[in-house]
Amino acid sequence: MKTRSGFGFAIDRGGTFTDVYVKKPDGSCRVLKLLSEDFTNYRDAPTEAIRRVLEEELHIKIPRGCPVPTDNISWIRMGTTVATNALLERKGERCALLITKGFKDLLYIGNQTRPSIFEFDICLPDVLYEEVIEVDERVIVADDTCQLDLNAPKDQARNLEEVFVEKAVDEGLVKQQLKWIYDKGIRSLAVVFLHSYKYPNHEKQVGEIAAKMGFSNISLSSDVMPMIKIVPRGYTACADAYLTPKIRDYINSFNAGFIDDLKGVRVEFMQSDGGLCPVEKFFGSRAILSGPAAGVVGVSLTAYDALTKQPIIGFDMGGTSTDVKSDSEVSRYAGSFAHVMETAIAGVTIQAPQVNSLFVYSVQ
Repeated sequence: MKTRSGFGFAIDRGGTFTDVYVKKPDGSCRVLKLLSEDFTNYRDAPTEAIRRVLEEELHIKIPRGCPVPTDNISWIRMGTTVATNALLERKGERCALLITKGFKDLLYIGNQTRPSIFEFDICLPDVLYEEVIEVDERVIVADDTCQLDLNAPKDQARNLEEVFVEKAVDEGLVKQQLKWIYDKGIRSLAVVFLHSYKYPNHEKQVGEIAAKMGFSNISLSSDVMPMIKIVPRGYTACADAYLTPKIRDYINSFNAGFIDDLKGVRVEFMQSDGGLCPVEKFFGSRAILSGPAAGVVGVSLTAYDALTKQPIIGFDMGGTSTDVKSDSEVSRYAGSFAHVMETAIAGVTIQAPQVNSLFVYSVQ
């Protein structure tokens, strides 16, 4: 999308405050700070901030509550803790887990890691899903080093390797199981099958059935994070199913505050890895550290001097969570970002590219 001329808005939408940096067409800038939730005065803080700036800078009247005109908006970039806080406070969408038969309790058991092994009171984190469906399917990865006595049909995996389809998906049974979930009012699903990172066909088949039945969000682990290790892959798919509807609701609500739903305006969101992505590609599992990652990128660009190369410490404290930039074992930025592919947040192991940061509650 070609960027039009006009005002640029960089927004940090936190759980308590929303901070806005405005780049004017003449190159000057201004900042604005609002309460993220002030329903007596406005419905959405970022929308209200943009409305105020355009009204004051252009000397025009934009009634509060009416769609904001976009002719003078060049771009909008946002980092948000909507997903972060929903995960911390367990306020995500009701969702169900569909998993290979025989592995119903896999994500409840997890990897049995005990970070504080000498604690007497062991508090297991709650799982994100509300119900579990065991799908009677099974794929066995063919391996020349294993002696497999199988008469199962063979198929080709996405990496062109050979797999055995020991048990195909029974579509009729899956429809019955999904109807039971649908009748409970659940509309978001996480689909996690064994070896789906290599052979996603069964997940896609179930996903198509669920979509036709009216489920609004279907997170396939083979799409969300097609990597080996079913436990973190399953956690990531569940987090995506739990958070993506909340992200989508917020984005739809934000877009609705503008004329033509911001059509023609470049809108980008900060992902957990510190990079920007188009609004239509912003989803739950990549949004968990959106706000914290934006803080890390911001402090590296504003406080670090590439000439002196003096390491800096980043401390981003909000009303719900506090983030400290972590580079290996020390909390500092020394010229490069530390990225990880797997980390635990609020008791949930997430497998996705992320800026490595120490992440804690601000208030406990």
